[in-house]
Amino acid sequence: MWRKLFGGEKTDSADDTAELHSSGLALDRASMPRHVAIVMDGNGRWAKAQGKSRSTGHEAGARTLKRIVRAASEMGVEVLTVYAFSTENWKRPQREVDFLLRLFDSFLEKEITEMHEQNVRMRFIGRRDRFTERFLHRMEDAEARTANNTGIHFNLAANYGSQDEILRAVRSIADRVAAGEVASEEIDEEFFSSALDTAGDPPVDLFIRTSGDLRLSNFLLWQSAYAELYFTETHWPDFTPEELARAIEDFAGRSRRFGGLDPEE
Repeated sequence: MWRKLFGGEKTDSADDTAELHSSGLALDRASMPRHVAIVMDGNGRWAKAQGKSRSTGHEAGARTLKRIVRAASEMGVEVLTVYAFSTENWKRPQREVDFLLRLFDSFLEKEITEMHEQNVRMRFIGRRDRFTERFLHRMEDAEARTANNTGIHFNLAANYGSQDEILRAVRSIADRVAAGEVASEEIDEEFFSSALDTAGDPPVDLFIRTSGDLRLSNFLLWQSAYAELYFTETHWPDFTPEELARAIEDFAGRSRRFGGLDPEE
């Protein structure tokens, strides 16, 4: 069951609509979100509900991710950013952390060729100082192989925390100011955004979180300043392209004011 938060009234306009390949839903292409962010939550709860191991839940979640990347691309989403592993996830049991890292490595090894063939451009966001040389090489290879692709831009957040990202950006800019490369009066929102891991991407339009929790969990805080929030009880392994399309349909019906007023107000 889907729940909507902070939504506006649905619009009935049928102009410039197109059917989404994965869902059969007709949406206004002009109202499509350019950047969709997803907190992929609920692998463990999904597994527990089925009497399976958490590892099985994470494996099912990886299969869902593959389907959602393809569906988002077909729907016309420009940027998809997913929360795969946070800076706080290192606190989990070492056995689970080790499994997740192996799963990431396996996912890249198995899927990067297909993603490249589908014109996906991949980038990792987050810190890289705790990963093994093997995994770093895998990440860099995936980014290099897909760097010139012109399809959907797929950001995978690994060892990522938004507060950490913002602090790293502040320090980087402070170093440039101290070195005389940048004057403080040159620093505005656009300049600061260019110092973040998501440099070059548009702000988040639609922020989706699965599995029922109603929080942002330190994910893309700067980028999501005016994002529409969408929460679902569905655990991530059960999240389907059709449900993604319903979230986008809901987004298309919202009134985005960016601090202003509706014309009717």
